[in-house]
Amino acid sequence: MRILIVSQYFWPENFKSNDIAFELIKRGYQVDVLTSIPNYPEGKYYKGYGIFKRRIETINGVTIFRAFQSSRGINKKWRLALNYLSFALFGSIWALFLSLYKRYDCVIVHAPSPITQGFPAVLLKNIQRIPMFFWVLDLWPEAIKSGGGVTNKHMLSIADKVVKFMYNNSDKILIGSKEFEPQISSKGAFKGKIIYFPNWSEDLLLMPKDFPIPLLPKGFIIMMAGNLGISQDLNAVLMFANEMKDDKKIKIVLVGDGSKKKWLEDNIIANKLQDTVFSIGRFPLEAMPSFFSAADAMLLTLSGEYQDLKVVVPSRLQSYMAAGRPILAMIDGAGANLIIESKCGYAVNSGDYISLARIIREKVFFDLESFEKLGLNGRKYFEKHFQKTNCINHLCEIIDQKFMINKSSVE
Repeated sequence: MRILIVSQYFWPENFKSNDIAFELIKRGYQVDVLTSIPNYPEGKYYKGYGIFKRRIETINGVTIFRAFQSSRGINKKWRLALNYLSFALFGSIWALFLSLYKRYDCVIVHAPSPITQGFPAVLLKNIQRIPMFFWVLDLWPEAIKSGGGVTNKHMLSIADKVVKFMYNNSDKILIGSKEFEPQISSKGAFKGKIIYFPNWSEDLLLMPKDFPIPLLPKGFIIMMAGNLGISQDLNAVLMFANEMKDDKKIKIVLVGDGSKKKWLEDNIIANKLQDTVFSIGRFPLEAMPSFFSAADAMLLTLSGEYQDLKVVVPSRLQSYMAAGRPILAMIDGAGANLIIESKCGYAVNSGDYISLARIIREKVFFDLESFEKLGLNGRKYFEKHFQKTNCINHLCEIIDQKFMINKSSVE
């Protein structure tokens, strides 16, 4: 079977689209990827890539076509909007070319924000009359309100029409969170298309733990790893740190980068939290096992201000569970429900740093052995629900079933 994956994000960027492509190749599928010039999250083209460099290449058997896309820049909304629109336009030109000169059996859209990256896939789907599988990882237009601060009603209305257009053109809508279903179903007659298809994590316990990392502070390390952006409610993290700073053994270590990193580091200094909070920058995936094994607990936060974030399961949660580390969370909705269901840690409402501090003092420190067992619960849940092999096997079942139905109807 010949598959085209469409996503703005692909290797050397670190996204699940990589796993899908390379794992499908291992299972005997022929896979092409239509993507962009890599520029996430630094906001500039990666070294070795550019407008005239490596626009077509083959990696591990996957042929990659890179459409022109303006780089996203850093903290500039107009640059980000241009980034989204340029891929939709030039990706569609590439899709038109591919639809005329290559033949595919289906197209898969890997769709974290923006949803506009689905336009090239819709074009190819309709020209070749093949199934399209749309993996929804962010809910639009809600996501551009929570993550991008967009409040213009006209823009939000246009985004909503784009969403409905994508869902109407999808043969199956794969959702990364069960709580996505009511929101998607409310936009049209899509209930029969929806399939729960969760995110997964690398099996961090099986990866080497010898990657060189900086010397971490001594004490009870509460670690947060991943994007440091608006959605992570970093103000609540600093309030939590201020609440705990008198306990000298508490050390909060932040591993990652993002739009709020500079704000975060400025406010660590402004609030005199340098002995409690340590922002150490971004590291590759290979470093995560070394970091996670050094942590006593993993911190998960998400803003409670926006409704769409209440139905999202942050991908870092699966990584924390894979590492077998107990979790401390300030999060509402789907993420909190998963923590409670799996018994992998403690969850309080978004922004409720007072309750989280109380839990640490009265429960975690009271019985550290029981707290450590919560991490083992998370690991068991990961093994059952979030292992990459099982998730890709499920994807293959979805694709093969739809392919056989489609083939039978043609015959």
